[in-house]
This record gives sequence, structure tokens and C-alpha cells, in this order.
Amino acid sequence: MNSLTWTSDLEAARAGDRPALERVLTHSRQDLRRYAEHHCVINDAEDAVQEALFTASRRMADLRSLECFTSWLFRIVKRECNRLKRGVRGFMHQPITDDIADTCHVESRGLARDLAAAMESLPAHYREIVLLRDLEGMTLNELSQTLGLTIEATKARLHRARSLAREYLSR
Repeated sequence: MNSLTWTSDLEAARAGDRPALERVLTHSRQDLRRYAEHHCVINDAEDAVQEALFTASRRMADLRSLECFTSWLFRIVKRECNRLKRGVRGFMHQPITDDIADTCHVESRGLARDLAAAMESLPAHYREIVLLRDLEGMTLNELSQTLGLTIEATKARLHRARSLAREYLSR
């Protein structure tokens, strides 16, 4: 899905267009699953993704900024993982709280779009390491353990991912 289609689908989904919402959520599902596998007990990852997709579909109109969609969705998944770790099962009607709603403060909408496009242009294994390091704040040791790499390989992958993103942004 290219950047223009993605943005128009997000806008349409927020406006209530069901087919656009389905496309957006289907497109996001794989990345959410990988993210959930790092934050949930492995048996709970799929449940967390399902709950997050359900919550996002119901609360899409609450999204304050389209540029924040990905971080908003990841925060919902992380909240679901934490809820499942605590042993709270079943759907709970919880409001979208400020810790999720205000995950992104965009100073420059153009920059946010460019960064989102740069992240989408990266291969999945590079996007994953950048998100885990820069969004989640994982240390190099945590990254290497999570990804099953040596520290040196982790540094190399992170460097390459950031280089590719810079290269994309310099065009």
C-alpha cells in the first residue's frame, strides 16, 4: 500500500468508511502481531492483536492525528498485552485514556508523513528494530535477546535500518 493510498484510507476510515477501515486494519495486522509477540506471553499475542483491532475499529474517530495512527495502535496492543499478563480476561469496556490518546505530538505534519513513509519503505526486519529501539526504547542487550542476534549484529542491523531511512528521507 503506497503512502497516498494509506493516508486516504486512514482519513476515510476515521470518517466511518467500513471498507477503508478493513483495509487499514488488515494492512496493520502483521506488524501488530510481531509487536505483540515481543510484549505478550506468546499464547496471548493473537488475543491482544484481536482486542486491539476491535478497539481501534470502534475508536477510530477518537484518533486526534492521522500521523499518530501507528503509535496509537501499538499503544493499544501494549495495553492489551499488559492486561493479559495481569490475568484480566474478556473484553472490558475501557475508555481510550490519555496515555494512549496523546502518544504523538506532531510539530510538523509534513515531517511526520515523511517519517511514516520512510518507516513503511523499510523491510520488515529493519522496521522492527527501529521501532523497538526508538519507539519502545529497548536497550541493545534487550534488542539482541529479543531478536536472537549478537550485540554486533544488532548494532549493524540498527545502523543499516537508520541509514536506509535517512537515504529515503534525503530524496
